[in-house]
Amino acid sequence: MKKYLAEFLGTYALVFAGTGAIIIDQQTHGAITHAGVAITFGLIVMSMIYTFGDISGAHFNPAVSVAFTIAKKFPLSLLAPFIIAQLLGAVSASLTLRALFPTNELLGATMPAGSEMQSFILEFILTFFLMLVILQVSSGSKEKGLFAGLAIGSMVGLEAMFAGPICGASMNPARSLAPALVSGHLEHVWIYLSATTAGAALAVPLSRVIS
Repeated sequence: MKKYLAEFLGTYALVFAGTGAIIIDQQTHGAITHAGVAITFGLIVMSMIYTFGDISGAHFNPAVSVAFTIAKKFPLSLLAPFIIAQLLGAVSASLTLRALFPTNELLGATMPAGSEMQSFILEFILTFFLMLVILQVSSGSKEKGLFAGLAIGSMVGLEAMFAGPICGASMNPARSLAPALVSGHLEHVWIYLSATTAGAALAVPLSRVIS
């Protein structure tokens, strides 16, 4: 249960801080800025990895859990409970934000600025590289492990910084599904469920080739 609680809390914090930054930026007419939103996502991911990494492995992302399972670094028996904990944490965060900001329409939901295919390809590539970083820094020397949170958080912030205005830079099915469900805007959510999972899965064989 400690593992599931860690995944619940970590994903809650990620969605609460990350999508919360988007909402507050909208409510304050740009006080946080796009760069501030990207930095918020990167910092909360980094902080939660250092907080819960030793307890659950700090996935906070169904696509990451699926990819770790494919890579045989995570037991299949724990996959469904982990994803359930992540989704419950994400939805709980979006419900909290709905209560705090009832007039906000999207609650930080990811929406494509251009075509759906453009965002699908971007999300696929973004999640592929994020998962590649995760796989490479989550195993190996102890020194590499100490810097895992910094490397992964930096990658999240970097990708959110440059791709966020076009596709939302989700890289995480739970992060996109929760605000879409709570806000009722499910029209584009398939992109962020399928592209992110496929991108993370592809990183597994590529990581084996270069390792």
